[in-house]
Amino acid sequence: MKWINDTWFDIQEGLIKPFLYVFDPRERINWMYLLSSILLAFYVYRKTKSNLPFLKYLFHNRVWLSKSAYVDYKFLFFNSILKIILILPILSSWKYLGVETGFFLEENLSFWQNTLSQNQVMVLYPILFLILFDFSYYLVHLAMHKIPILWEFHKIHHSATSLNPITQYRLHPLELLINNFNYILISGLLYGLFDYLSFDSIPYTSMLGLNVFTLLFGFFGATLRHSQVRLKYFDFLEGFLISPYQHQIHHSSDPAHYDKNMGSKFAVWDRLFGTLIKSGKAERLSFGLGADDDIQYRSFLQNLYMPFVNIPRRLFRRFRSADNDYGKHQEKAVLNKSTNPHQR
Repeated sequence: MKWINDTWFDIQEGLIKPFLYVFDPRERINWMYLLSSILLAFYVYRKTKSNLPFLKYLFHNRVWLSKSAYVDYKFLFFNSILKIILILPILSSWKYLGVETGFFLEENLSFWQNTLSQNQVMVLYPILFLILFDFSYYLVHLAMHKIPILWEFHKIHHSATSLNPITQYRLHPLELLINNFNYILISGLLYGLFDYLSFDSIPYTSMLGLNVFTLLFGFFGATLRHSQVRLKYFDFLEGFLISPYQHQIHHSSDPAHYDKNMGSKFAVWDRLFGTLIKSGKAERLSFGLGADDDIQYRSFLQNLYMPFVNIPRRLFRRFRSADNDYGKHQEKAVLNKSTNPHQR
């Protein structure tokens, strides 16, 4: 009975926690970021000269009360419960990975130990974490788009036909797990490296939480990445940083925009891999997977189970195609053998 009570308590906590995100500066819907986003949205509103009143422009029914938006809201609470029950127990394993990494480095590279002061680590760690985690995010995101089985799970995020700040929580549980494993890997390896370089003088709690880059990312429009507000950066700046509108292009249902702008903060990865599109190259956008696929992802339950329907279909088509190719190859070999006089 204890596990039932514990699970029920976790569910209750998971249902309450999203309401507290507005007070958590690690969340994009923190009140500070929401306030700065409203100011940025007003700047875009004035620049676009919309005929709508500002409040209606910002809180339009087709954005906040659409069927797609209600799916977003359900994922917000569902994944909050999942994080408490499943992800939080494994999230702390980054520290174990960090300790093991430190031990490994001490045994094999002891001549570099104690080369950084605590202040140096506190400056260098967030910079290196920002760069490495952003790059690893790009690679994971690229894999989500290019590997068919992973795409079936990532489709859930792209099935949103309207964008609002809660759409960022529209993730299939498997993708949520993959993202958190990526966080554990980068956090653990970096903590182990810097703890080793500083001779175990860094408390692990100092490696968690906020840094100035998280705050800047939040204040300069991160909340608007999933929204109807087309906030663009200067053209040259969009070659280095992903603007909110560039991420909206990433959600476009236009095939010309598929697999583009996959970076989180930096645009340099997209430039290196040829996946960058700047705001000036896309004027009109519609969101979703396309009419044929959108109909399969209208409800919350469809978004949960469709990957498990589509993956077997993909595998079956792959095997059937392989069998057909093999059969054609055998027929061709028999035909060649019967028509070639030199074939034994």
